[in-house]
Amino acid sequence: MLPAAFSARVFAEENLVIAGPKVPDIKPTPLSENVFCIVSPWGFPSVENQGMMSNVTFVNTKKGVVIIDSGASRQIGEMALRQIRQLTEAPVVAVINTHYHGDHWLGNHAFVADNPDVSLYAHEKTISAIKTGQGEFWRNLMERSTDNATIGTAVTPPTLALSHGDVLDFGDTKIKVHFYGTAHTPSDISLEIVGQNLVHVGDVAMDNRIAFMDDGSFRGTFKNYDALEAAVPDALWIPAHGHPGKQVLEHNRELFEGIYQSAEKAVEQMGGQELAKSLALEDPRVKKYAPVTKGFDENIGKYTSLAYLEAESASF
Repeated sequence: MLPAAFSARVFAEENLVIAGPKVPDIKPTPLSENVFCIVSPWGFPSVENQGMMSNVTFVNTKKGVVIIDSGASRQIGEMALRQIRQLTEAPVVAVINTHYHGDHWLGNHAFVADNPDVSLYAHEKTISAIKTGQGEFWRNLMERSTDNATIGTAVTPPTLALSHGDVLDFGDTKIKVHFYGTAHTPSDISLEIVGQNLVHVGDVAMDNRIAFMDDGSFRGTFKNYDALEAAVPDALWIPAHGHPGKQVLEHNRELFEGIYQSAEKAVEQMGGQELAKSLALEDPRVKKYAPVTKGFDENIGKYTSLAYLEAESASF
């Protein structure tokens, strides 16, 4: 039985649908005249945050509003729509999902419900992953983790594939796609707001958070940082977790290099994963960021293990 707080009901297509409660409003942070970011609180999906754990960014353009990452549920998407309507009555014409983790695309449902003609974009690997298992996995995970606060959210995959170098033209605003291979996942895209020195990096980098790396690569992440910094020097980086800033990539690089280079030393010394962890914990870069990186203590063991396995593989 659902908790009483989650007993809201809506009718859709003659079926009774149980829907979770509204997500509390979060006022958007302006990043430029037409780019705004709804900055989410830190946290993994829970009853308390109702799955609101990932930023929703939107861009007002001549052709309509463009969403970059839509959140973890229909309810989060609806909250974002309420914030958008405080600024413009223009329709949402496009949603771009940076990768296949559900906190970045499950909100697509809200935008399709609001405008059935909205275009949904992502890298082809993201589209495939959502359609072949990641979709239902993440929908179920969000429901379990939030005690059904996200219930009523349907898997709504992106359908239009984006590749490196593609440019989406919205009249007065162009958005350029950057894809440099595996970083956080095999399909991370970063999105440059052309001419504004703003780049949305999804989960390629985070602000004072430690990124989930089970699907990713430390070496690939460094490759992404190098390419992005060369392509858009002195950019304001917009992460999907935490606050935008010019130092986001630099700070992430320091922490990740401290972890990965410690793993390389452990491989050279044939010391195993425990040595990789102890070396990382003594590395000045890791010690610098550990106190301010949310999720560090809970995850450093896993991250050093992943780094060790990657460094070991690279050594052959």
